[in-house]
Amino acid sequence: MTNIIKHNPKLYVMDNGRLSMDKNWMIAMHNPATKDNPNAQTEFVEFPVYTVLIDHPAGKILFDTACNPNSMGPEGRWGKATQQMFPIDMGEECYLHNRLEELNVRPEDIKYVVASHLHLDHAGCLELFTNATIIVHEDELNGALQTYARNQKEGAYIWGDIDAWIKNNLQWKTIKRSEDNIELAEGISILNFGSGHAWGMLGLQINLPETGGIILASDAIYTAESYGPPIKPPGIIYDSLGYSNAVEKIRRIANQTNSQVWFGHDADQFKTFRKSTEGYYE
Repeated sequence: MTNIIKHNPKLYVMDNGRLSMDKNWMIAMHNPATKDNPNAQTEFVEFPVYTVLIDHPAGKILFDTACNPNSMGPEGRWGKATQQMFPIDMGEECYLHNRLEELNVRPEDIKYVVASHLHLDHAGCLELFTNATIIVHEDELNGALQTYARNQKEGAYIWGDIDAWIKNNLQWKTIKRSEDNIELAEGISILNFGSGHAWGMLGLQINLPETGGIILASDAIYTAESYGPPIKPPGIIYDSLGYSNAVEKIRRIANQTNSQVWFGHDADQFKTFRKSTEGYYE
């Protein structure tokens, strides 16, 4: 159980734009064809991309880094097929460095970046944080680097992003499969969700003096619909058994610690969040 922070941390939710995709990527087989409905409709849905900044007495902690501003368009980092399947809509105000600037925070002020995983909408701006310790699951970093070595230009791991991480000499700290519930700072612990949606997923458990417990689940749980019960796995999945185990682990921790669960991309939940332009949680 994480200790409640005694000082005055502030937690900011930063809006980093909207991603769209076929709902089948989010909820696998959500509307399967049947004999009576042989041409069941697919659905193109839009959902939020967001990052979380914790201004903590022990140092500033950033959870995820959203999409790179240079993702879309003919010269964009994302491949043509990826741009078609997962278009991002973000005005300049939604760029991560601009959201941080609104809070008078520079990339070099960040002490830790916790990368829930290394997909295009969660790790797109890692290259900015050359002063920070970048914390990521060991299996996730290994897998992402394989896509780079194999020169894969389409998919959830972006070659151009990884190229920039390497060229900017980022300072990585990897979490091994056997490590879990690692205290990062007073009241803040890294949760190891293991393989599921991706090769290796991390979350954060935060205990704030006023708000109470929050679990940042990222894409271990896309939405309330994914969470269930019953659990509804996504179409983008590496390990289906690991996915279910991670969801049940989050449910168990949330119940034991009376914590809110913040999903990775739930449009309805996101509307209820206090955004960084409006204030913070403490």
